[in-house]
Amino acid sequence: MTTELARRIAITIGALLIYRLGTQIPIAGLDVSRLSSFPSLNGRLSLFALGLIPYLSAAILVRLLSVVWRGLSSLERSGEGGRRKVARATLVLTLALAAFQAYGIASTLISFPELVRNPDGWFLVTATASMVGGVFVLVWISEQITRYGIGNGLALILSVGMLVSLPRDVAGIVDVVRSGAVSGNLVFIHVVFWVVTVAVIVLVEGARRNVRVEFGALNVGARQLPARDAVLPIKLNSAGFLIPVTVAPWVFFLPLAFAGLVLGSDHPLVAAAYQHLQLGQPAHMTLVSIAVFALAFVYTAYVVDPEYTAESLARHHGAIPGIAPGEATAAHLDRVVSLTTVVGAVYLTALQLIPEVFDLYGIGLPYSMVVNGGAALVVVCTVLDIKTQVRDVSLTNPGGVRR
Repeated sequence: MTTELARRIAITIGALLIYRLGTQIPIAGLDVSRLSSFPSLNGRLSLFALGLIPYLSAAILVRLLSVVWRGLSSLERSGEGGRRKVARATLVLTLALAAFQAYGIASTLISFPELVRNPDGWFLVTATASMVGGVFVLVWISEQITRYGIGNGLALILSVGMLVSLPRDVAGIVDVVRSGAVSGNLVFIHVVFWVVTVAVIVLVEGARRNVRVEFGALNVGARQLPARDAVLPIKLNSAGFLIPVTVAPWVFFLPLAFAGLVLGSDHPLVAAAYQHLQLGQPAHMTLVSIAVFALAFVYTAYVVDPEYTAESLARHHGAIPGIAPGEATAAHLDRVVSLTTVVGAVYLTALQLIPEVFDLYGIGLPYSMVVNGGAALVVVCTVLDIKTQVRDVSLTNPGGVRR
């Protein structure tokens, strides 16, 4: 192990320990003696109670806006200055979302006078400030991990938050098996299923469709770079998981919420719609699957952007063999990306359906981590990213030269 790799691992472990410590520090103003009676609430009522949800929500909203607004998309790709402006806008939106959520939680806690020492306006201020500050501390910690540690900071913190409950969940499953409430064969089937699922995730996330590209000879000052061949890798799953799966329910729940405001939440049609759109219901599964499948294509088109890629290739004197530069290259890339995304869209749809299918057929286990395809995807991708970075740092000399 190189000194640089050891330093990065130490920084990462230290940052994650700070994160775990913050989840054990209660919100200012709570009666710690009362809180100790409910150990499961420690993390939910801690400085990091909101986690990274406000920041991720803000980032998703900004990313969605950039999909429909060309100006914001161009700003992101204009260089470091543009990316900083987008980052500042994301942080401002994070502040607004975090303050709204924190105030809501603090207002709810006041209704439990035995839990709050002094349920007054000052508690609202301090509790809200504590949780909002916790969000920005977590964002800062994630940035330090990404910059100076190993792996992506956001993904690591999310993964640790998911994995920390795994031992307790496994122990709970062992207890219910011993009591006879759950069959041991069902648990074995789940273990085999998740081993296969993880293998599929590793396979799909590492898969690429390589498009051959030829670069012509190029004069750089007094030097001439010879013609060379390269490949343009296109991931099977370029859309990731968070954007399609997070936004999919909005597609039908936002219109439904609007209908509830207009017609009233007790209107028969609105009530029936909400009933059929509960988790595990066939209507919910069908609509979410269609939305995830469609959003995978929409977001992949933004991430890859065949037109931008074609323009970039033309600027660097690159061309796809047998395809004319410009519009023809963009059309060819669009066709290749669309065909490749079919696999990725089916894969994402299947992952997000896992818990609902288990619930529909009554074969699930009573612990969300065990039956959550999204959690498995985030954790596996985080491990793969760490593996890649460890290998890169190990093979790089202190001067940045590859061995």
